[in-house]
Amino acid sequence: MQVLLTGAFGNIGSHTLRELLAQGHSVRCFDVATKENQRRARQIPGRFEVVWGDLRRPEEVAAAVRGQEAIVHLAFVIPNLSVTGVGSEQRPDFAHAVNVDGTRNLLEAATASPQRPDFLFASSLHVYGPTQHLPPPRRVTDTPQPVEHYARHKVACEEMVRSAGLRWAILRLAAAMPIRLIVDSGVFDVPLDNRIEYVHGRDVALAMANTLHAETAGGRTWHIGGGAACQFIYRDLATRVLDAFGVGMLPDWAFRSEPFAVDWLDTAESQQVLRFQRHTLDDYLADVRATLGLRRPAVIALRPAIRRHLLRLSPNYPRRAGKTGRQPAGAAA
Repeated sequence: MQVLLTGAFGNIGSHTLRELLAQGHSVRCFDVATKENQRRARQIPGRFEVVWGDLRRPEEVAAAVRGQEAIVHLAFVIPNLSVTGVGSEQRPDFAHAVNVDGTRNLLEAATASPQRPDFLFASSLHVYGPTQHLPPPRRVTDTPQPVEHYARHKVACEEMVRSAGLRWAILRLAAAMPIRLIVDSGVFDVPLDNRIEYVHGRDVALAMANTLHAETAGGRTWHIGGGAACQFIYRDLATRVLDAFGVGMLPDWAFRSEPFAVDWLDTAESQQVLRFQRHTLDDYLADVRATLGLRRPAVIALRPAIRRHLLRLSPNYPRRAGKTGRQPAGAAA
C-alpha cells in the first residue's frame, strides 16, 4: 500500500515508519525540515520517500497526498517537546494553524484525490480532560471534555475526520514517552497521585499499521494503551523512569497538584482487533539504558547539575524559591 506518513520523524512517527516498512508498505514521509528531523531521516534504515513541507501550505500538502492509498496523520504541535520548539499552550494561534488548519488541508487534499485514501488520525486521551474524580477506566464512549488548546484541537480534528467522507479510523493514545532524557517542564505536569497509562512507541506503531488492514477497524475510534500491566500511579512511573536515566526521583514540591488529563484506558476491544500490546514499561526502561549506554555513568556523575536544571523548569520553582533562585528550604535536590 502507498502510505503517506505525516510527522514521520517524531517520537511516534519514527516507530511507525519502521513498522510500515516492515509490513511491506511503500511510505512517503511528510515532515518539517528541522536539523533534528533530517538527522533522524538519515538514521532510519530502509527505502522510503521524504517530502519536506508544511501542513499550513495547501499546495505542499496536495503534492504529498498525490497518489497515496492511505494517510497516517501524526504531525501535531503538542504542549511540550514539540519539534517546532513552540508548545501548543504557549502559542495557540500557531498551533491551531498547524493542527486544525493543517489537518483540514490534508483532508481536503485527500477528498480531492482520485484515490480517496483511507485516513488514520492519531488523537489523544487528553480529549477527556481531567478525570481523576471518575472511576477508571476511560472508554471511547465517554464524552470529551478538553481543557487545553492541544486537546481542543484534537477534538476539532476528530470531528473533521469523521465528516470528511473518507474511510477513517481514530486512535486515542495513552502516554508514549520518547526514549531519551526528557529535559522539559512536562515531567512536572502530572500530579504524583494521578492515574496514568503508558504505551510503548513500538506498540503504537503496530496499532497504526494493523489498523490499515484490519477490516473491522474502519469508521471506529480506538484506545491505544499498554493495558493493565502499564497502568500506574504517576509517582511510581516517574520514579522508575528517572532512576533509569540516572537522574533519580525529584522532590514532591516540584510537581503540580492540579489534576491532569491522564487516566487508565479500556483497551480490551482495541487489543482484540488490532493485536498491538507487546511491550511494558520494563521494555522502555531497558531501551533507555541501552540508548544511554556508556553515557549513563556521565549522567550519574552530572546528576546534581542535571537535577538543579530540571528543578528550575518546575512551575513551582519561582514561587517556592523566590527571586534569589535558591532551592526551597528543606527540599532535597
